[in-house]
Parts: sequence; C-alpha cells; structure tokens
Amino acid sequence: NSGKPSEAAAAFEQAALATADADPAKSRMLAAAGNMWIAAGEPGKAALALDRALAGTGLQAEQRGEALLDRARAAEAQNQLTVARAKLNEAAVTVSDDPFYWYFSAALAIRELDKATAQRSIGKALSLAPADPTVLFEAGHVAHFAGEDDKARGYWTQAAQFDSNGAIGKAARDAIAMLTVPVTPKVPPAKGN
Repeated sequence: NSGKPSEAAAAFEQAALATADADPAKSRMLAAAGNMWIAAGEPGKAALALDRALAGTGLQAEQRGEALLDRARAAEAQNQLTVARAKLNEAAVTVSDDPFYWYFSAALAIRELDKATAQRSIGKALSLAPADPTVLFEAGHVAHFAGEDDKARGYWTQAAQFDSNGAIGKAARDAIAMLTVPVTPKVPPAKGN
C-alpha cells in the first residue's frame, strides 16, 4: 500500500523462505512476490518467483490461474511472446471469466501481430466488462491495429468518459489527439525554384 513493490516482493520472498515446503502458504507468498516484482518493473525476478510458486501444489484453481497469468505477463515483459501465450493458454482453464485475462490476451496478440486473436479477445473482455476504462482503452488499440480508426476513436472516447480524471482517461484523450493529427505530405519544390 505504500507504493514500494520491490520491498513488498522481497518481504514475500523472505516469508516464503521461512515457510515449510508442504505449507500451501509458501506458494501463495511466492506468487504474491512475483506480482510485486512485475509492479516493480523486474520481470526476470517475477518469473523466478512465479516459477517457484507454480512448481508446488499450494496454488489451486483460480489462484493457480492468476499466477499463470502473472507468469505470462512476466514473459511478455521479457519479449518471450511464445512463453507468454503458452502460460496464458494454461491459465484459461481457471480464469477465462476474468476480463483482465482477455484484455491481456488482446494486448499480447497485437505484439504477436495476430489481428484475429486480438479482436476475438478484446470482444470477450468487452462482453465481461463493457464499462471498464482499461478494457475500452485496449479496445481502441485493437481497433487501431486492425485499421479501424473510427472504432478506435469511439472506444477511446468512452474510456475517457469513464475515467475522466484518471490516467486511462488522459491516455485515451492523448490517443484520440494522435488520430486527429493530419499527415502533411512532403512535396518536393517545383523545378526551377
């Protein structure tokens, strides 16, 4: 809560070291450490903590799915897109009703240059969370990626309305402004001038 994710991650890892391997809390603490390392911008450390968490049996059902989703995020941040998609596919078994799962799938698909998966994934995210500014913002990115700038503008406008004073709203307004910047072609000077 104090905005110090690195310190939180290290504390979770220390607590996990002091916990017996058979205790399911050990895996939960390692998963929490992984999540905090992602927040700290340390995807390599996140991947290590999450792999240790997933190696045990302490994470079950949705907890395991959320840890796999975080592991996919860590892989994506390290440009390991194939690993990210594999972990995301594994997570689908238990967290496919989470709009963030589909949001992340769409964002990853853009990086994979997979328009069909991006559109399908963001469509599912929108069906689960139609008023979520983060989902709407990503829907704008997917539409722009697909060459549908009018749709992108519409999604970004909605995101800005739902988060008028927040960071997503500002980013959405900035994205709209980028769409409206006219492209001025460079015309060579006439011969003889």
